[in-house]
Amino acid sequence: MKKFCVIVAASALVGSVWPVRAEVINGIMAIVNDAVITLDDVELLNAQTSQMLQRQFRDQPEMFEQKMRQITRENLDKLMEQQLILHEFKTAGYNLPESVIDDEVQDQIRQKYYGDRVTMAKTLQADGITFEQFRVRLREQVIVAAMRQKNISSELIISPHKVEAYYLAHRDDFKVEDSVKLRMIVLNKSSDTNTPQADKLAGEILTKLNEGTSFVELAKEYWQSSARNREGDWGWVEKSVLRKELADIAFSLKPGEHSGVIDTPETCYLMLVEDARPAHAKSLGEVREIIEKNLLLEEHDRLEKEWVARLKKKSFIKYY
Repeated sequence: MKKFCVIVAASALVGSVWPVRAEVINGIMAIVNDAVITLDDVELLNAQTSQMLQRQFRDQPEMFEQKMRQITRENLDKLMEQQLILHEFKTAGYNLPESVIDDEVQDQIRQKYYGDRVTMAKTLQADGITFEQFRVRLREQVIVAAMRQKNISSELIISPHKVEAYYLAHRDDFKVEDSVKLRMIVLNKSSDTNTPQADKLAGEILTKLNEGTSFVELAKEYWQSSARNREGDWGWVEKSVLRKELADIAFSLKPGEHSGVIDTPETCYLMLVEDARPAHAKSLGEVREIIEKNLLLEEHDRLEKEWVARLKKKSFIKYY
């Protein structure tokens, strides 16, 4: 018999695999080879999202029902694919040592139950789950994750040529607007008579700037927001990020120039433009990692669909 021994970290487990009960006492949703997927199996997965959807569409019952039908179909497909993978594991003659499951159980106790087996037992009891059921679910999770790793992730290869080709075909996606490296002092107006008036304070700061005092030093002294420790540093800012009255002035300044007092109903601003750069497309070096991640996701989805399609072809599947 072939040996297929893998240790998969709990954090890498994919989804939840629910065991099919020996005696079906509710509606049958599908049969996959010798496994039965019941309505309860699907509803257990549905419960993970139904409360969120209820809140999101509490005033749109028809939309809620539509979303739940979609989630139900997706979860049924997910359970079907998991059963296909479990069947493939079994018929291929692979073996998963019980020591692997023992390690996974210990990991779960450490990560989810604060290292306390009693806490785990009480939580499982409250959820109506026996320890043996918990262990079976964990075993199936490990198998599904390991089989995906073996048949999909190990096949993932993204060549430099493919990354470059993607970049050339999607250069517009990596364009950035005109931007300035900006520092800003923000003074919030207040009705408190004990607080210095923002416009008066801004005028004093402007005088000091014109006399040659460092913008950074003044930002340290007068900044009123949580970003004080950044010395008023906003980094590189695109024009669309700023409100119009600020953007118009910021992008009219040359590097090294500071603004006058920009007075709005709620706030007074002073800005310093340290540098500027025109709109451009990011270089391949800047976006290579992003492209690789996107291509890896696309390739993973493609390989998984092909693998599941092959499993379906040699399996018995019936929906109800």
